[in-house]
Amino acid sequence: MNEQVIAEMVRQVLKGMASGSAPAESAPAPQRPETSDGRVTAKDYPLGTNRPDLIRSPTGKKLDELTLDAVVKDVATFKDFTITPEALELQAQVAESAGRPQIGRNMRRAAELTRIADERVLEIYNALRPHRSTFDELIAIADELDDKYQAHTCAAHVREAADVYRRRKLLRGDRPES
Repeated sequence: MNEQVIAEMVRQVLKGMASGSAPAESAPAPQRPETSDGRVTAKDYPLGTNRPDLIRSPTGKKLDELTLDAVVKDVATFKDFTITPEALELQAQVAESAGRPQIGRNMRRAAELTRIADERVLEIYNALRPHRSTFDELIAIADELDDKYQAHTCAAHVREAADVYRRRKLLRGDRPES
C-alpha cells in the first residue's frame, strides 16, 4: 500500500473520529464522571469527543496521539487504528444505558472476536452458513472459542446456532425440504 493511500485513510479516520465537533486543543473535552460503578452512559457518546481520555489504541496511545503526522513519522501504525476490546466494552455500556441491550451484547461479542485472527473469524463465519458444517463441527468451533480464545459469548452463540440448524435441518448433509 503506498503512503498516499495510507495518509488518505488516516485523514478519513481522523475526520470521522472528530465528527466536526472535536474540541480545540486549547479547550479540553468536558470530563463527565462515569456512573458510580465506573460505567459510561449515553451522555458520554460520542466517546471520541466527550471522553477521549478513555480511548486508547491497542499499543496504548491516547486518541490525540493518533495523527497523520504520527503516521508519517512511523510513530503510529495500522495497529493503532484498530478497535480494542476495551473500546467495544465502553460502546456496549453506552448502548445499554440508552436502552439498547442487544447492541450491547453485539459489542461484547465483537470484543471477544478481537482476540481471534481475521482469517479464523472468516472461517468461522463461513462455517456458520447453512449447510456448510455438521453439528459436531459447529460444536468443535464453540469449544475452540471457549478454550482457546475465552470467547464465551461467541461460543454460546455458535452452540445456539448448531441447535437451531439441527432443528431446522440446516446442517451439512441435511436435505432441504422442497
